[in-house]
Amino acid sequence: MNSLNVAQIIGNLTRDPEMKSTAGGQAITTIGVATNRYWTDSSGQKKDEAEYHNVVMWGKLAEIANQYLRKGMKVFFQGRLQTRSWEDDAGIKHFRTEIVARDMIILSPKGEGANQELAAVNESGAATPGDLALNEDDIDI
Repeated sequence: MNSLNVAQIIGNLTRDPEMKSTAGGQAITTIGVATNRYWTDSSGQKKDEAEYHNVVMWGKLAEIANQYLRKGMKVFFQGRLQTRSWEDDAGIKHFRTEIVARDMIILSPKGEGANQELAAVNESGAATPGDLALNEDDIDI
């Protein structure tokens, strides 16, 4: 993966996954992720800020995400950034930047949402319980 186009985030899911299929039958799942930043300003006041991200998964990873992920869970995603654009019926151009995930690691403890025996998966659906390192050689594109 090109190091200039890599996105890695850890955050909480803002909604349950939404899975659809393409006309060719390939699964695609979308989900929202919130990341938080905490700091103390110059006057000593504690501050926090949330940023919201759209994550897209394809194929086997999409199916696994749809099966195991639920709103509120903490998850790590790694993938590439992609910006799409389209024009609506009124002729207004819209842009959406999203993370197209290649790897996913469920970080929520057991009992929070899904069956946590599945610790990490990549887009080929290979699970790596207990091992947080995923190798790109495991991925079939």
